[in-house]
Amino acid sequence: MNVTLNKSDNVNGVISIEMERADFQGNVDKSLNQYRRQASIPGFRPGKVPMGVVKKLYGSAVLAEEVNKLINSTLSNYIQENKLPILGEPLPKEDPEKELDLEKDEKFTFEFEIGLAPEFDLTFDKETALPLYKVALEDELFEKQMEGYKQNFGTYDKIEESALETDLIKGKAVELENGEPKEDGIVVENAILMPSYIKNDEETKNRFVGANAGDEVIINPKKAYDNEAEIASFLNIKKEDVAEVDSDFKLSIEEITRFKEAELNQELFDKVLGEGVATDEETFRAKVKEELSKQFAPDADYFFMKEVRKAILEKMEGVEFPEAFLKKWLKLTNEEATDELIEQDFPNILNDIKYQIAKDKIVTDNDIKTEASDVQELASQVAQSQFAQYGMSNLPAEMLQDYVKRMLENEETVKGLFARVVENKIVEWMKENITVEEIEIKSEEFSKVIAAENQQIEKTQEEVEEAAEEENESGEEETK
Repeated sequence: MNVTLNKSDNVNGVISIEMERADFQGNVDKSLNQYRRQASIPGFRPGKVPMGVVKKLYGSAVLAEEVNKLINSTLSNYIQENKLPILGEPLPKEDPEKELDLEKDEKFTFEFEIGLAPEFDLTFDKETALPLYKVALEDELFEKQMEGYKQNFGTYDKIEESALETDLIKGKAVELENGEPKEDGIVVENAILMPSYIKNDEETKNRFVGANAGDEVIINPKKAYDNEAEIASFLNIKKEDVAEVDSDFKLSIEEITRFKEAELNQELFDKVLGEGVATDEETFRAKVKEELSKQFAPDADYFFMKEVRKAILEKMEGVEFPEAFLKKWLKLTNEEATDELIEQDFPNILNDIKYQIAKDKIVTDNDIKTEASDVQELASQVAQSQFAQYGMSNLPAEMLQDYVKRMLENEETVKGLFARVVENKIVEWMKENITVEEIEIKSEEFSKVIAAENQQIEKTQEEVEEAAEEENESGEEETK
């Protein structure tokens, strides 16, 4: 067997695989023998089917399968051993004048068109200047977050005073009938309500405001609350059972608790940042501000990499690519793609290819390595960020590790994390090797920039989907 590459230019070529029947006949015979041992054919005992019958039934299919397997393995090995920078996938070269007969011919030649990534220089140094947003956190936003911590970690403490609108009132609620406890009526041992949630009955609300432990207050849940969920919660019944309840209830107040926001002390510092990270208010505020500022870093890096991409595409403006081959490959690998749609989308597709090749070159040329520990660390950061959105900023280590472990069991998640790690490392390499021009911007204004970017992405996506839909409809009309 002989494999050769014939290049028509720097980015296009044909791989030829020349083989003889002897190269695959052994595997064909082996497979047919396997079929013979396993075949169940009426009139023959298992394992005793004549080889002639097996060949007649399965010979052609087995021959084609073994030849195809040999071609694929040979092609793949040649590409890997010669480190060919393939773009897309090899495409079988069609030649109507050459007809192969696998049953009779003794020698065969299979040809595959390939597209190759070009060789090019890509230099980034201090002469390259790119902008990077430096986001400043507004004092108002910072203080709002500090107040949020006080609220999130506050407590309800028992009081001996009269109830306010925002106090929690706890007690035993008993369903009444004609002013007396109803036989087999609803009894809620630990009923809880807050007067401020009573929206529809000002009179009942006022009965609770100023009440004290030991008092008894009459309430009709149907009149007091404006939705079934609140009534069901108060009476500890199912939402679908609310319609059957229209009685007054007597609530015997047993306890009144009042919310007390958390103090800026060691207990709060440990809950927010972890034990011992901050030991005084000044350090705590500095650490919180630092963590809040970090939240803007990924978006700032996103815009930075947009500028990197623009610079890369400018540097690769004159680099040759196998455009005709790539268009052909796109058409063959996407049944829904038409020539018109490919021509329309190709400039963007080619730019994506250029950008990916350039990033790969930066990684290779500068020996930028990504380890499994990098992926795991990013997974941990992503998990912490997700939990922080729900106010869980100081998750127990064991719970966090378990969540990260489940994340890393998903192959697609790992691929996405790996790509992000590589991108982050390129960002850091760029910042170290080019001139970074920092753009000072307030966090509020930066949020507007992000929102505008997201709107543009959504708009572009909608336009792409609409164009594809119009193309499909056009194709259907032509078919009719």
